[in-house]
Amino acid sequence: MHPPATRSLALVAAGVAALLLATANGYGPHRDELYFVLVGGHPAWGYVDQPPLVPVLAHLWDGVTGGHLWLFRLPSALAAGATAWLAGLVARRLGAGAAAQVLTSVVVGLAPVTLAVGHLVSTSTYDLLVQVGLLLLVLRALDEPRWWWAAGLVLGVGLQVKTLPVFLAAALVVALLAAGPRRPFRSPHLYAGGLVAAVLWTPNLLWQQAHGWPQLDLAEAIAAGGSGTSAGLVELWATQPGLVGPPVGVVLVVVGAVRLARTPDRRFLLVTWVVLAAVFTATGGKPYYLAPAYVPLIAAGAVDVVAWAGRGAARVRRSVLGAGLALGAVVGAVLFLPVVPVERLHATPVVEVNYDAGETVGWPALVAAVEAGLAEAGPGAVVVTGNYGQAGAVARRLPDVPLHSGHNSLWDLGPPAVDDAPAVVLGYPVADLEAWCGSLVEVTRVDNGVDLDNDEQGRPVLVCRDPVGGWARLWPELRRLG
Repeated sequence: MHPPATRSLALVAAGVAALLLATANGYGPHRDELYFVLVGGHPAWGYVDQPPLVPVLAHLWDGVTGGHLWLFRLPSALAAGATAWLAGLVARRLGAGAAAQVLTSVVVGLAPVTLAVGHLVSTSTYDLLVQVGLLLLVLRALDEPRWWWAAGLVLGVGLQVKTLPVFLAAALVVALLAAGPRRPFRSPHLYAGGLVAAVLWTPNLLWQQAHGWPQLDLAEAIAAGGSGTSAGLVELWATQPGLVGPPVGVVLVVVGAVRLARTPDRRFLLVTWVVLAAVFTATGGKPYYLAPAYVPLIAAGAVDVVAWAGRGAARVRRSVLGAGLALGAVVGAVLFLPVVPVERLHATPVVEVNYDAGETVGWPALVAAVEAGLAEAGPGAVVVTGNYGQAGAVARRLPDVPLHSGHNSLWDLGPPAVDDAPAVVLGYPVADLEAWCGSLVEVTRVDNGVDLDNDEQGRPVLVCRDPVGGWARLWPELRRLG
C-alpha cells in the first residue's frame, strides 16, 4: 500500500465539515430533527421506526445547545467530514496513491447523498459513517484478522443507530463466500467480532421482539409508499447516479466496478454491491440505502482515473477532471444545501429533487395556525397531530400545551388524559375526523408564507369536540406508521 495522504485527507474532511457548517442555519429544522428531540425525551431500547441511539443523543444534545440549529447540527457536519476521510483510507486499501485517495475523499465528501445527510441530524448521517468505517475495517481485517473485533464493535454500535448495517454485513459474508477470499472464515477473530456485534444489538432486538417487531411493519409501509422519500422501482434506479454525483462520481463508479471485477481478491466488494442492489430492489428500499456500497467502487475507480489524468495531455485531462468536480459540487450544493433564498425556493426544482429541503420550511407558520386553533377550542384543549413533524414543531414552540400524536413511536405515549377534551387536530383526513368527532370546525389552514408546496402547506387546522366514545377508544384508529 501507498502511505496515507494524512494531511490532504484531513483538509478535505475539514472542508466538507466547514461547508456544511456554513449552511447549517439555512431554512429551519427538519421534521425528523424535531421528532428525534421529542421522542428522545422518552428513552427506550428501541422505537417503532429506529434503534434508540440517535433520538436519545439528539434530545440530550438539543438540551446542551439550547435549540441553536448551528450547534445542533455540528456533530452531523463532523460525521460527514469523517466519512470523506474514511473513504480516502478505503481507497488506500485498494491500492490508491495520495492523489487517488484525495480524489476519492473529495468525490465522497461532496456527493449529494453526503451533503444531504450531513446537513441534518439524521440516522442516515451516522449510518453512512458507520458503513464506510465497516468497509474499511473489513479490508484491514483481511490482512490483520484481529481487526474483525473492531469491525464487530463498529457494526454493533451502528445497529443502535440504524438497522441497515446488518444488510451490509450479510452481503459481505455472501460476497466473500461467493467470490473469495474465504480465509476469514477459518479465523476465530471473525466469529468473535460477530459475537461482539450480536451482543451490542441484543437490547434493541429484545425490545423489537417484545413489541411485535414494529420495524418490519414500518418497512412494509415504506415499501408501499408510506414515507416522503419512498420510491418505486423506476425512481429507485433513476436516482442512483444522483447519489454519487455526476459526472465524476458516476465515471468513478463505472471504472471502479470494472477494476474490481478484474481483481480477484477485491471482487467481493462489487459482489456486495450487487447483492445489496438485488435485496433493496426486491424489498422496496429507499434510493439512498445503496450509498455506502458505492464507496469502494468510487475508490477503485479513482486509481484508474488518476492514472488516466497523468497520461498524454495531462494538463488538459486534469482540467477536465477538475471542471467535472467543480460542476458536480456546485449542482450538489444548490440542490442539497439551503443556498437558494427561501422566498424563491418555490420557483426552483430544488424540492422536486430534494424532498427534505421542503420539510425544513414553514414550521413557525404551522404553530401559529395551531395557536389560532387553541384560541378557538378554549380552556382544556389539547393538540393531536397526524405526523411527528407537526408534533415536534408544536412541542418546541408550545411546550406547555398537552400534545399527542398517532404517528410512529409517539402513539405509544398514549391518548389525551381527559377522555372528552376538545382537541386542535391536524394531519388526519377530514373524512376520518368527521367520523371520530361529534363536532368538527375548520379554524384555518397552514400557509408557510413563501408559496412552497411541501407536506404541510394548505393543511386544515380543525377543532374536534365530543370525540365519539372518548379518545381512549379512538386511539387505536389514530395510529399510523411511515
